[in-house]
Amino acid sequence: MPEPAKKDEMPNGEKESVAPDSIEVPMPTPEISLEVSPPPAEAVAVQRVETLGKDPDPIDVPKPVEPLSVVAKEPEPIENGSKEPEMVVFGAKEQVEAPVTEVKEEAPALPCSPPPPATPLSTVKEEDEPVTVVTQPPPPEPVVTVQITTPPPPPPEPVVTVQITTPPTPPPADKDDATNNTPSPPPPPEGANTVKKLSIDLPNDSVPVSAMGRKDSVWSLGEGMAPEDLDKPIDTPPLSSLLIEKPQSGSIHVGEDITFVAKVEAKDLLRKPTIKWFKGKWMDLASKTGKHLQLKESFDRHSKIHTFEMYIIKAKENYAGNYRCEVTYKDKFDSCSFDLEVKELEQSQNVDIRSAFKRSSEGQDDAGELDFSGLLKHRNQREHKQEEVPEVDVWEILKMARPDEYEKIAFEYGITDLRGLLRRLKKTKKEEKKCEAFAKKLDPAYQADKGGKIRFVVDLADPTLDVKWYKNGQEIRPTPNQRKYIFEHKGTQRIMIINNCSLNDDAAYSVSAGEDKCTTELFVKELPVKVTKGIEPIKTTVNERIELECEVSEEGAQVKWCKNGVEVPTGPRSRYRVKSEGTKHWLIIDDASKEDTGTFSLMASGGTSEAKVQVDLKPLKIIQDLQDTTVLLGQPLKLHCEIFPGNVPGRWYRNGQLIQSSDHINILQRAKNHRLEIASATIHDAGDYTFVPEGYTQSLCAKVHIIDPPRVHLDSLNFPDNTVTIVAGNKLRVEIPISGEPAPRVVWMKGERVILESGNRVRAETFSDQTSLTIDITEREDTGNYNIVLQNEAGEATASIKVKVVDIPDPPEAPLVPEIGGDWCSMTWEPPIYDGASPILGYFIERKKKQSSRWMRLNFDLNKETTFEPKKMIEGVPYEVRVFAVNAIGVSKPSEPSKAFVPLAVTSEPTMLVVDDVTDTTVTMKWRPPDTIGAAGLDGYLVEYSIEGTDDWKVTNTELTEKTKYTITGLPTEAKILVRVRAINAAGASLPRTLQHSILVKEVIEPPKIRIPRHLKQTFIRKVGEAVNLVIPFMGKPRPKVSWLKDNEAVDPTQVSIRNTDCDSIIFIRKAERKHSGQYNMKVEVEKHMDTAVVDIQIVDLPGPPQCVKIEEVWGENVALDWTPPKDNGNAAITGYTIQKADKKTMEWYTCLEHYHRTCITITELVVGNEYYFRVYSENMVGLSECATQTKDSALIVKEGMHMKNPEYIDHDFTEPPKFTQPLVNTFAIAGYNATLHCSVRANPRPKVIWMKNKIAIIDDPRYRMFSNQGVCTLEIRKPSPYDGGMYSCKAINDLGEALVECKLEIKGGFTFYELMQRGVPLHLIDKYMNETKAVEQPEK
Repeated sequence: MPEPAKKDEMPNGEKESVAPDSIEVPMPTPEISLEVSPPPAEAVAVQRVETLGKDPDPIDVPKPVEPLSVVAKEPEPIENGSKEPEMVVFGAKEQVEAPVTEVKEEAPALPCSPPPPATPLSTVKEEDEPVTVVTQPPPPEPVVTVQITTPPPPPPEPVVTVQITTPPTPPPADKDDATNNTPSPPPPPEGANTVKKLSIDLPNDSVPVSAMGRKDSVWSLGEGMAPEDLDKPIDTPPLSSLLIEKPQSGSIHVGEDITFVAKVEAKDLLRKPTIKWFKGKWMDLASKTGKHLQLKESFDRHSKIHTFEMYIIKAKENYAGNYRCEVTYKDKFDSCSFDLEVKELEQSQNVDIRSAFKRSSEGQDDAGELDFSGLLKHRNQREHKQEEVPEVDVWEILKMARPDEYEKIAFEYGITDLRGLLRRLKKTKKEEKKCEAFAKKLDPAYQADKGGKIRFVVDLADPTLDVKWYKNGQEIRPTPNQRKYIFEHKGTQRIMIINNCSLNDDAAYSVSAGEDKCTTELFVKELPVKVTKGIEPIKTTVNERIELECEVSEEGAQVKWCKNGVEVPTGPRSRYRVKSEGTKHWLIIDDASKEDTGTFSLMASGGTSEAKVQVDLKPLKIIQDLQDTTVLLGQPLKLHCEIFPGNVPGRWYRNGQLIQSSDHINILQRAKNHRLEIASATIHDAGDYTFVPEGYTQSLCAKVHIIDPPRVHLDSLNFPDNTVTIVAGNKLRVEIPISGEPAPRVVWMKGERVILESGNRVRAETFSDQTSLTIDITEREDTGNYNIVLQNEAGEATASIKVKVVDIPDPPEAPLVPEIGGDWCSMTWEPPIYDGASPILGYFIERKKKQSSRWMRLNFDLNKETTFEPKKMIEGVPYEVRVFAVNAIGVSKPSEPSKAFVPLAVTSEPTMLVVDDVTDTTVTMKWRPPDTIGAAGLDGYLVEYSIEGTDDWKVTNTELTEKTKYTITGLPTEAKILVRVRAINAAGASLPRTLQHSILVKEVIEPPKIRIPRHLKQTFIRKVGEAVNLVIPFMGKPRPKVSWLKDNEAVDPTQVSIRNTDCDSIIFIRKAERKHSGQYNMKVEVEKHMDTAVVDIQIVDLPGPPQCVKIEEVWGENVALDWTPPKDNGNAAITGYTIQKADKKTMEWYTCLEHYHRTCITITELVVGNEYYFRVYSENMVGLSECATQTKDSALIVKEGMHMKNPEYIDHDFTEPPKFTQPLVNTFAIAGYNATLHCSVRANPRPKVIWMKNKIAIIDDPRYRMFSNQGVCTLEIRKPSPYDGGMYSCKAINDLGEALVECKLEIKGGFTFYELMQRGVPLHLIDKYMNETKAVEQPEK
C-alpha cells in the first residue's frame, strides 16, 4: 500500500517547501514562465478512488535553453470554504537554478508549495447516506505545466521570478535515468506570442508533495551533501578488519521484505562501535527510519559479537541501488558495499481507465494530465454517465490490439492522455499474494469525524496467532489508565477501537499476525468553521482607530486575516493587532494611515468574509505662507510656514530638487509649524524654495536671493603654505573654489606672463564656482608662484599658489655584507645621490636565493638607517640582497644585488655530560649530541680536561671522536680534574659543555645487589619441552663475580647454559625437562661484599593414569567406582579426574563427568539391561593424562524383577566450627602497586568472612576488594599508600563458633608530608602515618 500523505507544517503555520541546489549558467534572453499549480482537494478524493495500479513513469523533459520564471497562483476555492493562496517559493532574493532535464527516482517532487490542507476522502458520501469504505489509491500526483511566452504578460497575481538554468550536459543520476534523456526541442522564435504546454508526471515512488514532511517517507531526499559536493573526497580513517560478517547483495520483488546483517567482533573493543548505513554515495539512512525501514542492534555477551540489521519493509522499485555499511571505532574503520535489486510484479488492471486518462473539459491552463479536480466537481454527472455506458475492458482491448491502433482506440473511448496510458500499460501489476494469516483483512481506508470513534476489525484464519497493532510503524500498546485505544477479542475477530479521534490520529495503521501484515489508512475529517457574522465596511480618515469585527461558528477556531489577499502580519512590531473572544474575532489598527485603504478579509475553513476600508486625508488649510527673503552670504537663513492639520509631514524643494536634512540645513516640524533653517547661507542656497505637504496637491513657494563680493577660497584646498607638489611627468590640475555674486572675472599669471585659456600645455579655465590651472605634462621648469586676480561689480580679490615638481629618488649603490651568521647577516649601503627633491624617508630591503629569481621583501616598515640585519635564512644556501630608496613621491628602482654569501653557524653545546666510569688512572665520560646541528653538520667532538685550581685545559684527543663516549687515560691517581666537551663542524667549535663538579680519579667500590624481577619472586613454572630464558639483573663495581648452584650443587653446563655480563646473568634451557626443576641459588661477589638470591623453577608434565580403577558396587541404575591417585602426578598437583563409560556392545566411550576432584564416584541413570565398562583420566595444570585406566570387570544393569537390598548407612556429621587451614603471613608491599592478602578457612555451614584493619571492619571501601572461592579468602588493596599499612585480620563466623587470623602489612616507598598533602590525604591520616613511621625508624636505629 502506498504511504499516506501527511500534512506537516512549520511552526509559523507555513507549508514546508524544498528547493533544489542550483548551478548558475548564462542563458539567452528569451524567457520561460513555469507555472506550478497544486491539485485541488476534490481531485485528491477522486484520484484515491479511480487511480490505476502503479503511477506512470516520468516523461522526458527537454533541456531548457532559456531562463525560467516561477509564477504563484491562488487555487480555486472549494466547497464549504476557500483555499489559501499558495506561493511557489524557490528563494525571493537569490537566484536558484535546478536542472529539469530529467527526473530522478529518489529525488523529491519539484520544489513547489504543498497544496492547502484538505481532508483526504476515502468515501463517496452524500447527505444522510452511510459511509462506504473504498480501496486506498496512491497519493495524488502534483501537476507541473511549463508555459513559454515572449514577452510574458503581466500576471494578475503576485509573481516571483527566479532564473533557473541547466548545465549543458548533466550526467545521469543512475542507469534508469540514462534512458530518459531526449533531444531538446528548438527554441521558439523571438517575438512569438504562442503558448506551448508541456506536462510532467512525477512517479509515485518519489515522495509526493503532500508527504514532504512525513516521518515514514523513508526514501525522500532529506538533508545531505549538495550535488556539487558528491565528487569531493571524503576523509575516512584507514580500513581495518572490524566486520566479521558483511551484508550480502539481494534481489526481491516489489512489496517484499529483506534484511541485511552486519556483525562486528567486540573482544578487543572497549565500547560499542559506530555503524552507519548509506544509500548511494551520501544518503544517510539513520534519519529515514519509519514505516519502510528499521535499523536494529543487538549484542551477544557469550560470543562477544555486535549484530546490526537493516530491515526494508515492502520494498518499492526506487529502493533498488547500491548500499554501503560503514563501521568506525576510534582510529579503526571498515566498510562494505552491497546491492539491492527490486523486481517488478505485473498485475492486471480492473479499473475503468477511460475516466482516469481524460483531461479536464473546462480547459484550464493549470490542469494536469489527470485532471481529477474537474472529475470531482461533476462526479454526479460522471457517475450517471458511467451507469449508461456499458462496461468495456479497455485494458484487454489494448493488449490484443497492434501498437498502430492505440491512438484509434483511445479516441474511440475518449482517452486523451495516450502517453500516460501507454506508460501504465507497460507496468501492469500481478495479482497480489493471498494472505494466509487473515481470513478478512482491514479495508484499504477509513474515515471518521473529529471527536468521533472508529473501529478496526480483522478476522484471523488462525486464532492462536498473536496480533500487534501499529501506527505509522510504531506499536500501539494498551495502557491501564488511558481509554484512547480499546482492544477486543471476539472469536477469530481482533478489534481495535479509537475513541475521541483527533487530527493526530490521521495516520497509517497496520496489524501483524505472525509473518503476515495488513495496512490501512485513517482520515480524520474536521468540520468546517463558518462565518456567522461578516465584516462591515469602514470609511475614516488618517490617524483614527479602525476596528474590524467578525463572528464565526466555533469558539477557538483558527482564522486568518488578509489584506488584498495577503496575510496581515501580527507580530510584536506590527501595526496590526488581532484579538479574539469566544466566537468573535477583531483586527485593530490604532493609528490608521492612507496605506491601510484596501479590502480586508477573514478566512476560516468553512467560509470567508470581506469588507472594504477607505482611509482619506483631512482637508489642508494654510495658516501662514512662505515669504521671499534676501540674505547676505554667511548670514542665517530661516523659512517658516504653518498649515492645518498639524501632524501632516512635508518635503522641501530648492529649484525642484529635494532637500534633505544635514549639518548645513536643519528641517524642523512641530505640530502645525514647518521650518527650514540654514545657520550660514552660501551662494548655493539661493533659488526657489517650495514646501509640499505629503498627500496633498497644494504647495507653498518663496524666493531666496544671496549677495556676495568676489573671494578666493584657498583654505579649502588644504595645501601647506599654498604649495602644490606634483611628480614630474604627471598631469597637474588645480581647482580653486571662488565665489561672488555676480560671477567674477578671473585672470591667472606667472610673474608677468598671463596664462590664457587657449594655451596648449599650460592653460587656465574658469567656471561659475571655481577656476582651475592645468599643466598636461609637468616639468621641473614649471616650479614657481602663480597669481590669481578676481574682479566683479562688488570688488576685487587676489591670491597666489606655489607649484613644486618632485620625482622619485635614484637607486642606492649595491649593498655590502661585512658579517655573516648561521641564519643572519649584517648589510650596509650608501644613500642615493639624487633624492628627487624630497627627503629620503627610508629603505626597503629584499633578498633571494642565488639560484632563484623570486625576491622576498624583508621589512614592511621603512628602515630609516643605512644598515640592516636579515634573519631567518637557511644555512648552507647562497643569498643575495638589494635595497630600495623611498621618499614622499614613491619607491626608487632597486639597487644592484650584493655579492652572494652563504650563512653557516656552529652547533649548540653537547648535552647531558656525565661521568660513566672512574678508575685509578682513567675517567670515562659520556654525553648526548647537541640539540641544534646546523647545515654545516657535525664533524666530531673535542674532549678537554684541567686539574682543579688551574686554567690549563689539555686536549685529550688529537683527532675528533664521532662517538658520544670517551675515556681519558694517563691521569694521576687521587687527582681532581674538570672535564669539558666541544662540538666541531665547518663553522668552528661550539660553546663548551663543562662538568659542574670536579672528578676524583679513584676507583669506587659499589656493593653488589641483585634485582630479582617480580615474576621470579614466585615459582617459575614451564611445561616440558618449552624453552626457559631468565634474565636476572644486578649491580656492583668493579665487575662482580657471579656463581650459580642448583640444590646446593654446581650447575651442569651441559644441561643449563649460563651467561654473565657486567649487569645481568642469563639462564637458558633450550628444551626443559623435569630434571631441571629445583632451586637455583645465585651469588654475586665484589671483593668482600656479597649478595644472594634464589630462583625456584618447576617443570611440569602430563600426569600418569590413575591406579586400580574398580567397581565397588552395582545397584539399580547406579554403579559405584573407586580408584587410587596416579603414581606420577607430572610434577604438579592433581586438579581433577575425567570419568568415561562405554557400552560393551559398541565400546564407544562417552564422558560422564569432568574436573572431578574425589577418587570415588557413583554413576547414575544407566540403561537397564546394558553392560558397561568405565575408565578414568587424571588431570593436572598441564592437561589430561595421555591414557586412562579401565575397569577389568564390567557392570551389568539388572533388568526389572530383581531387587537388591539397600544397605543402611549412618549419616556422617560434616558440621564443624571455622578453622583457618592457612593463616595470614606478615608481608610488605610497594606503594602504588596492588597488594593481596590470602588465607584459607574450613567450616560447615559456610562461615561469614569479615576483613578488618587495625580491628576496624572494612565495609564499602572502594580501595579494597574481597574474594572468597572454595574457602580461600583474598583481600586486594588497590595501589596502597603508606597510610594503608597496619595490622590486618580476617574473622570467620558461623553458628558453631568463630576463628581469627592476623598479619602485619608494611608499605615501602613512603611519601613526605608535602607529597601526602598534594595527594589529598586527610590531615588525621597524615598525622597517624608520620607517627607510625617514626615509631618504626626508632627501633631500627
